[in-house]
Amino acid sequence: MDIVVHEADAEAAVLECSGRLNMVSAPSFRETVAQVVSGGRPKVVVELSNVEFMDSSGLGALVGSLKTARQAGGDLRIAAPSDQVEMVLKLSNMDKILRTYPDGDAAVTDWG
Repeated sequence: MDIVVHEADAEAAVLECSGRLNMVSAPSFRETVAQVVSGGRPKVVVELSNVEFMDSSGLGALVGSLKTARQAGGDLRIAAPSDQVEMVLKLSNMDKILRTYPDGDAAVTDWG
């Protein structure tokens, strides 16, 4: 999995992900989010339009990263999930917990 970090504003960052979010890539994903949060950007948007596959390990990484962000006074939001990722979120009912936005800009703007 490739992750490109974009600093959106003083407290927010957008992580543009591509590839597969699975048990192989989940630890590095969590580590990237932890680095972003500890670097002073607790509001994290994860852009998933180019993630072609996510499994339960990837879902666990998203939930763990949500906890990391919230413990730092921020939040984690999903932007533009691919069809497969959206299906996993809905089947697991995690779409009720992880807020989804059409794109990264919309997620950042919603924080105001």
